[in-house]
Amino acid sequence: MPADDQQAIPSVWTRPRARREQPALSREQIVSVAVQLLDAEGIDALSMRKLGTRLGAGATSLYRHVANKDELIELVVDEVYGELEEPDAAGSTHWRDVTARRAHGLRAMFLAHPWIASVLGEVGVAYLGPNLMRLSDRMIATFEAAGFPLHESDHAVRTVFAYVNGMTTSEAAWLTMLARSGQSEREWVERLWPAAEQAAQAYPRLRKGYADQRGKDPRTTRDENFRYGLDLILDGLEARLGQAGPAAG
Repeated sequence: MPADDQQAIPSVWTRPRARREQPALSREQIVSVAVQLLDAEGIDALSMRKLGTRLGAGATSLYRHVANKDELIELVVDEVYGELEEPDAAGSTHWRDVTARRAHGLRAMFLAHPWIASVLGEVGVAYLGPNLMRLSDRMIATFEAAGFPLHESDHAVRTVFAYVNGMTTSEAAWLTMLARSGQSEREWVERLWPAAEQAAQAYPRLRKGYADQRGKDPRTTRDENFRYGLDLILDGLEARLGQAGPAAG
């Protein structure tokens, strides 16, 4: 085996794309229908055979465009990153506001496609996907323009991504469970509340916290929790920027 083949990293982003594709089926079609299948049935339902059925093609036809299921997942992950819209240029251009809007956009995207939370840790080199690279570059540029050095801008972007991913992974799992139950979020919480309050009787701080939350819209609580954590991260970044000198924007 040639040395180059031995060192190749298995990824759709490291393998040259075939110049000629089957006219009746394109990679873009495959990815679009795969996203629809994942949204409707979740990650466990994804298989090349099932996807081929939805496309009216055999699994063999799909392998002309993607080498395996892992490559397909790399493609669908980058596809949903492509749904994110850049913050409105007419709004605030301050780095903190722009970063917050991007973070909220990422969260909305993850919750719209809850299956993505279960594959991010095993999606190969997803960071080489063009949509994710474009987003990462824009986020780094925002921090750099504010006055952060390039290497610290990169760290800041990674921190924001890690926060959004961590928070929304839990949210996505929760909402997926709710969808399977057939109940609304409020219905589920109201049913659980008596048991939660009983379990918290020996823990005064938790008991008070539960009492304070009783009757509150659980979605509002999730939104507030997300904003609070994001503000902490942005506060920390702003403090570091202040140590380095005045911000540029």
